[in-house]
Amino acid sequence: MNSITGIIITLNEENNIADCITSLRQVCNEIVVVDSGSSDHTVTIAEEMGAVIMIQPYLGDGFQKNVGLPKAGNDWILSLDADERLTDEMVSAIRELDLEKTTVDAFAFPRRNYVGSRWIRHCGWYPDVCVRLFHRGRTKFREVKQHSYVETKNFTRLKGDIVHYSFRNVGELFAKPGRNFTTRGAKIMYEQGKRAGALSPLIHGLNSFLRQYFLKRGFLDGVDGLTVSLSSAVYSYLKYAKLLEYQRDPEVLKNEDFRKIW
Repeated sequence: MNSITGIIITLNEENNIADCITSLRQVCNEIVVVDSGSSDHTVTIAEEMGAVIMIQPYLGDGFQKNVGLPKAGNDWILSLDADERLTDEMVSAIRELDLEKTTVDAFAFPRRNYVGSRWIRHCGWYPDVCVRLFHRGRTKFREVKQHSYVETKNFTRLKGDIVHYSFRNVGELFAKPGRNFTTRGAKIMYEQGKRAGALSPLIHGLNSFLRQYFLKRGFLDGVDGLTVSLSSAVYSYLKYAKLLEYQRDPEVLKNEDFRKIW
C-alpha cells in the first residue's frame, strides 16, 4: 500500500468521524484529525481509532486544511471532510497508483453530493470534481477562508467517486445557510471591501436559482432539484442581505465579531 496520510478537519462530528476514518484506513497508513474545539465526542472517538489529534481554533477553510500538513508522516496527503467517504471503486483506483514514480502533483475525484440518501445528479452538484490527493511538497490548499481548493494544474482525474453526505435532510439543507454559511460569507465579503446595493440580495438570489435550476438542469432531478435550487437562492439572498445589513446598520456591525468566522 502507498504511504498516505489522511487528514480530516472537524467540529462536532461525532456522528461522522468513525465512518470517515474507517473509509480512509482502506488507503492510508496514518490519520490526522485537526479539530477546532468540538464539544461532543469527536476527539475521543478519533483517539480511540488511532488518529493523531491536533487542536486548532478554526482559521478558515484553506488555512485549516493546511494545519495538519507539517504533522503528517507522509508526503502524500488525502484530505476528506468528516461527512465524505471513498467508494469501493475509488479505493481500488488509489491502491493501484504508484506514487513513488508518478509525475503529477495531485489526483482529482468526482464527488457525489447527497441530501439524505438521495444523490443529486444535477444542479452543478455532480461530478463536482475535487483535487484531494496531493503531494504536500509540491502543492497545498489555497489559503483562503472559504471555498478553498488544492492549487495545481498538474493533476490526473481518477476513475471512481467520493461520496459527500452534504445534508441529512431537507430541513438541514435550509437550516445550514441561515445558521452559519451565509454569515461567514457576508463577513468575508465585508472584510474584502465588497459592498451590496439595495437590490443585490434579490438579484443574486434569483440568479442563483435560475442558474442551478435551468442552466445546470436541476429540473431533471425533480422535486429534489427544485428544492436544492431554492436553497441555493436562499443562501445567496441571505448572504447579500447580511452584507447590506453590515453597511446600513452600525449597531449590527458593532456587535458582530469579525475575528470569529462562524
